Amino acid sequence: MRTSMNTAINSKINTTRKTIISNKIQSKIWPSVMASDQKELDALLRKLKGTSTTLHLDVSDGKFVPTVYNHFNVRLDPTFHYTAHLMINNPQRWITKHGKKVSLCISQWETIPHPKKFIAWLKKRGDKVAFAIKPETPVSSVAKYLSEIDYILVLTVHPGYYGAPFLKSELQKVREIKKLKPDVLVIVDGGINPETITLAKRAGADYFVSGSYVTKSDHPRKSIKELRKILQG
Repeated sequence: MRTSMNTAINSKINTTRKTIISNKIQSKIWPSVMASDQKELDALLRKLKGTSTTLHLDVSDGKFVPTVYNHFNVRLDPTFHYTAHLMINNPQRWITKHGKKVSLCISQWETIPHPKKFIAWLKKRGDKVAFAIKPETPVSSVAKYLSEIDYILVLTVHPGYYGAPFLKSELQKVREIKKLKPDVLVIVDGGINPETITLAKRAGADYFVSGSYVTKSDHPRKSIKELRKILQG
């Protein structure tokens, strides 16, 4: 009897947590944040006040990609909600240590040797299931798991840097994913500006990550306002 009660309670907690996570991610455009240390992170968070309720942390370890960003014990401003794109070779370790600090952890598909086990682990935690695929990774590699996935991030740049060139051909992946599972939420990450956000929207994307155009802008609130205007048009 006690085991059944504990199971029911845990199930209720996990369901509630999923609802909270879903409600947190209301902004469609997420400024990306790449910081080498806490001082730089604090400065970027101050700069991005008033842009979006959700910020996108790019976490890299210098192994999956050659750069190292947000790979420290991050202290986050509670003013925002956060998503974390884990461009690291051991996302499970990061999620265990820092996962409660963010609303959504997005692991690189290519770093997951046993997807079925990893997905089961995420669900046991009460987390949404989210993966990113880099330009070299075909949709076919994730297709059989789509029924278990809540979010897919399609990288429209080669990851690891601000200002990498936009890869228009990657938008075909958005169309493929939406055709296979229309209700999966697709994030387009990389090279998002007034021209490319229009293309990504037409392809069927639900969320948009902007680094150079918003985060690196001298006037980030003005920049994101321009992007929102396009999405609403």
